[in-house]
Amino acid sequence: MAHSDSALVRAGNWFFKYRNYAFPAFLAAVFIGLDPAPLAGSGRADQWLDVAGVAVAALGRKSVTAVSMPFRFWVIGLAYIKRGGVNKQVFADRLVVNGMFGVCRNPLYVGNATVLLGLFLLHNNPWAYALGAGFFGFAYAGIVAAEESYLKAKFGAEYARYVNEVPRFWPDFRRYRQSTEGMDFDWRRALIKDYASVYAWVVVAAAIHGVQHHGRAAALFLPAPLWPNVAVIVAATALVLVVRVAKKSGILVAR
Repeated sequence: MAHSDSALVRAGNWFFKYRNYAFPAFLAAVFIGLDPAPLAGSGRADQWLDVAGVAVAALGRKSVTAVSMPFRFWVIGLAYIKRGGVNKQVFADRLVVNGMFGVCRNPLYVGNATVLLGLFLLHNNPWAYALGAGFFGFAYAGIVAAEESYLKAKFGAEYARYVNEVPRFWPDFRRYRQSTEGMDFDWRRALIKDYASVYAWVVVAAAIHGVQHHGRAAALFLPAPLWPNVAVIVAATALVLVVRVAKKSGILVAR
């Protein structure tokens, strides 16, 4: 393996281990340190951009096929992998090639990228776009390189066939019927495994929207109630607590 590849894999292993801290810290620094910017200085245009941002973020959790399930929910509900590895290190006890992993090799990262794009559209600061693309582009390139290096070493020819047949990122939905044949969707598992990430992007989106519109209205000496954004955050928090209690009590259990 070339030295540059080894360096990328090492970086990827680091991001894989610390992403639950590094990613939120980066987003907080960018979204707090840089002011949200209305599109072309126009309130009306910015409202449309906000709608687009929320729609794109939601698309990250929605399949572009006929089904109306959230994208990541659909991925996890069909075939689950240990996203956090073992001891925060890349790990796989088997090569998952069915479900949405038969459509593209990194469907969860495709969903993550779409959610992030939606949040950056909501914020709409040019520097945020540049910093976000650079940081997350490098981080996910490293993580994918680390995972591919591990899978190649562990599964050999089986993984080589998988790489040859299934695209890395761009979903090939012509493979969907074949890769999901005989599979049942486990919504309980999807909810248990992904409710926290859904909550995170909803809260961040509501916070960005509130700060942006409150600041613009204040500059124009207009009232800008924050209660709708607060209400979204409170409602989302309440739903998360309900799911967490149901999970801990054994009411909500994956099949």
